[in-house]
Amino acid sequence: MTIQNQATKIIQIVPQLPPSINGLGDYALNLTRQLRKDYEIETRFIVGDAHWSGANNIEEFPVKKVAARSAFDLLSFLPPDIHTVLLHYVGYGYAKRGCPIWLVEALERWKSSISNAHLVTMFHEISAFGPIWTSAFWLSKLQKNLAARLVKISDHCVTSRYGYSEILHQIYRAKQAQIACLPVFSNIGEPECVPELAKRTRRLVVFGSRNARLQVYRQCHTALERTCQVLEIEEICDIGVPTGLELSEINGIPVIEKGVASAAEISNILLDSVAGFLNFPLPEFLAKSSIFAALCAHRLIPCMVSLTTVPIDGLQAGKHYWSTTYNQSNQLCLELGQAIADNAYAWYQTHNLSAQTKIFASCLNCQVEEESFSERA
Repeated sequence: MTIQNQATKIIQIVPQLPPSINGLGDYALNLTRQLRKDYEIETRFIVGDAHWSGANNIEEFPVKKVAARSAFDLLSFLPPDIHTVLLHYVGYGYAKRGCPIWLVEALERWKSSISNAHLVTMFHEISAFGPIWTSAFWLSKLQKNLAARLVKISDHCVTSRYGYSEILHQIYRAKQAQIACLPVFSNIGEPECVPELAKRTRRLVVFGSRNARLQVYRQCHTALERTCQVLEIEEICDIGVPTGLELSEINGIPVIEKGVASAAEISNILLDSVAGFLNFPLPEFLAKSSIFAALCAHRLIPCMVSLTTVPIDGLQAGKHYWSTTYNQSNQLCLELGQAIADNAYAWYQTHNLSAQTKIFASCLNCQVEEESFSERA
């Protein structure tokens, strides 16, 4: 796979960027750093949230924010000298009800007005779903229609889940080979040296969004206690926006509330821990979870309650993550946990930041062969 040597300038459109606590913004910024480092691809950001508050430059990457969510406003930020756009797409990031008509219309106009315009779309999500009394149910068809319009004008599409690639294939009949499936990478780094679990503190980590961590403590309390017991956990570390539960201990095990921490701090904590516990997302969506990716990249035992009976996105219960409802006759222990951690770590290496950056760089330079996508679909 050959990449052009000369510096390339691109636009990346994102809902938000740091300092907002937003996994998608962190993903885009990490990818941008690596694109510059490995391929001399320079990025200018356009933030699609008019309420976002941040600097005009982040690490020397220029940032502009739309004043209003309108096609006119977005088009005014697309310079004629930059012909390549990478869109990070999740409907709810650009519109309250998940239907950013203004965004799609702007890109359709831009694509038709410039002969050599090149659009790469990373579908972080496609559409929402929910019970009949919710707006997600009634707007799902429109959300899929907007996604189909984006597929139509995109030169390359990337998504984090094979399930999403199937949906895109169904709603637009795009060739499966045109859609690359790349589970997300860790937003808090990828340490080169990952010690064996036996050499680490018997610590279990719970981190992520406030709501996700509340689910662990409220809905998975018994499973959490059981996991701590079989792994002989001596400390639970809670990382993120405070839950408000004021936890001091769980079944006699002290809970250390770290609060919001830097990526480097979190990485150091994970490197000296044996397991992480999460209840969200469900196993079907683990490939799009930056929290799960971080546990894999740091060679921890990912623990949860739910499981799927068939492998999804290459992930299998009991092999890449531990479920407290999985094969109770095969009790979790540090030895089995090490095998799970090793498998999760190996799975992650196939799509780590460096590997993904190579794929994105190829897409942005129009040099990806269909065989490359087929191997990952």
